[in-house]
Order: sequence, then structure tokens, then C-alpha cells
Amino acid sequence: MPTTKKEQVYFGLMMCSGMVVFMTLYNLYTNGLIGTITLKEVLLQLILVFIIASVVELFLVGPVAKKLAFSLPYDKSRKGLVIVSLAFFMVSGMVLVMSLYGLGTAYVTGNLHGDSLLASYFSFVLKNFVFAFPLQLIVVGPTIRYVFNRFVKHSGPTAAFNE
Repeated sequence: MPTTKKEQVYFGLMMCSGMVVFMTLYNLYTNGLIGTITLKEVLLQLILVFIIASVVELFLVGPVAKKLAFSLPYDKSRKGLVIVSLAFFMVSGMVLVMSLYGLGTAYVTGNLHGDSLLASYFSFVLKNFVFAFPLQLIVVGPTIRYVFNRFVKHSGPTAAFNE
């Protein structure tokens, strides 16, 4: 887990990039857009969503999620509880905010199919949370923690002295 502000930024960007890739592909698939949009459009979406999600995670959702997760009455020395708590609040916050992006995109492209904005938003939130939370706990979270601990956490100037 990150201990410095610099490490927190790296960790957040790594986690965000992993989630953005999977969630973008998931949303393209569930909306039937795979094969109908070009690779250039997919890459543009990935870049745009990554920028938006990174800013949201670093400045809004991340700080709020940490405050909420650490304000709960549980044993903070149990790493697994801390991870699940942080994941729950991070995923919840990111899904709530990024579903607004999805709603805006669907509205602009005319893909709401007559549904109300509110019904569409809650549909996006439910659909995205059901995929994002297990994805975060089972795939992206463990992978990013491993990569972070292996390559970022131990790459500082004192890493040579620790080996």
C-alpha cells in the first residue's frame, strides 16, 4: 500500500488505468458497440475516460472514500478488511460519478432509447457496480497491488540497500 503522497498518486493512476480499461470494454460490450466503432474511437474513449476518472479519483472520490473507510469501527490492523472497505467506497463513488459520464455520452449520442434520465442513470449505476466491485476485489486490485509493491514501492533510492 502507498505510504507517501507520490506513491498514492502512482497507485491511484495505476488502479484507475486498470479499471478504465475493463469498464470501458464492459460498457462497449453491454451496449452492443464492439465492432460498430473504430479502434481509433475506442482509444479516444479510453484516453478521455482515463483523464476524467483520474481527476475524479485523485481529487474527489479518493479522499472521501479514504475518510469513510477509515471512519468505520473495525480493526484497521486487518489488511483484508481495510482493502474491502476502501474498495467498496472507491467503487461506489467512482460508479456514481462515472455513470454520469456514461449517461451524458448516451444522451449526446442518442442511445437512451426514450428512457428517462433518472431511470437510465440508476440502470447504469446498478449495471456498473455489479461488474466493478468484483472486478476491483478479484482482478484489478490484487494485480495492481502486486505490480505496485514489486515495481513502484521498491524502486526508490534506498531500494538497492534493501536487497
